[in-house]
Amino acid sequence: MKIAASKNSSNTRVLVTGGAGYIGSHVAKQLGEAGYDVTVLDNLSTGRREAVLSGELVVGDLADRALLDSVLGQRQFDAVMHFAGSIVVPESVIDPIKYYANNTANTLELLGACVRHGVGRFIFSSTAAVYGMADRELVSEDEPLAPINPYGASKMMSERMIADIALAHPLKYVNLRYFNVAGAEDGGRLGQSGAGATHLIRVACQTALGMRPEMTIFGDDYPTPDGTCIRDYVHVEDLARAHLEALAYLERGGDSAVLNFGYGRGSSVREVIAAVKQASGVDFAVRLGARRAGDPARLVASNEKLKAAFGWEPQGTGLEEITRSALAWEKRLLEAKR
Repeated sequence: MKIAASKNSSNTRVLVTGGAGYIGSHVAKQLGEAGYDVTVLDNLSTGRREAVLSGELVVGDLADRALLDSVLGQRQFDAVMHFAGSIVVPESVIDPIKYYANNTANTLELLGACVRHGVGRFIFSSTAAVYGMADRELVSEDEPLAPINPYGASKMMSERMIADIALAHPLKYVNLRYFNVAGAEDGGRLGQSGAGATHLIRVACQTALGMRPEMTIFGDDYPTPDGTCIRDYVHVEDLARAHLEALAYLERGGDSAVLNFGYGRGSSVREVIAAVKQASGVDFAVRLGARRAGDPARLVASNEKLKAAFGWEPQGTGLEEITRSALAWEKRLLEAKR
C-alpha cells in the first residue's frame, strides 16, 4: 500500500500515544516522513526514547489528567493515534487490574481530554483478541465480540467507549483490529524490544540465535493441515502505513469505522518455525507441548471492509520477508548487548 502525504499534512498536528513502543514508533516515523507535525506521549515503561525518530517526545502517563490537559491544551491537535497500553495476554490473566487501568481507564482519560480540547479524529490500536475463540475461515468485523481474557476485554471496552463518545461529540474514529503483527523496519532502527517475548516469530528468532535453548509448539492436534494453529501474520511497516491511510480517510471526511487489519491468509506454527529456520540457517530445537487454553485453531482476517474504505490491497509481503526482518532485528539487539 503506497501512502502519500496529505495535501495539508505539514499543517496537521498528530499526537501519538505510546509512540516510543513497537507499533507506535513505526507509525510516528512514517508520519514524520509524510510531513505531519508529530508529538509522541509515552511513559517509557516499555518504549524506548531512541525509537522516537520523528517529532517531539513528551514523557508522561495517560493517567495524569493534568499532563493530558497541558499537552493537548498547548497544541491544537487535529488527530490522536492511541497505541499506549499493555499487550501480553498471559499477564492480563494474572494481573487484570493493570490491564483495565492501562488499557481501559487510561483510554477514557485520553478521550475526555480529546473532547475537552476539540480533537476531531481518533485512531485506536485494537486487536483481534476482541473476537475470542472465533474459528471461521475468515473472521469479519461482524463477528460477535467474545474476548476470553482481560487484554481482549479491555480493548473491547475501549472500542465501546470510543463509539459512545463519538455519538455524543464531534469525534470521528477508526478502530483498527490488528491480527498478528511482526517484523521490523528495513532500516534496522525499529523493532520489538520488550523483555519476555511471547510472540511466536520473535520466540523462534531468539531460539535460532541461541538466546533460548529450545522453543515449544503448544499442541499439534488442531483441525488444520499440519495440526498446529494458524494465524494471519502482518508486517509492522504495512500496518503503520495503514494508520496513515486511516488518517487520510478521516481527513477526506470518511465516517467512523471499525476495520480488521490482516492479509487474509494464514500461516501455521510449523510454517513459521520452518521460515525462521530457513532465514537463519539454524535447525534449532523444538519440542511439542500441550495445548494452551484459549488458542483457536485458526484466526485469519477478512479484510474486505478495509479494502473498501481505503482502496487498500495486500502488497504481497510474505512470511519469508516478515521473518527475515524480525531475525535481522533480533541480531542487532543481541549484538548491542555484547
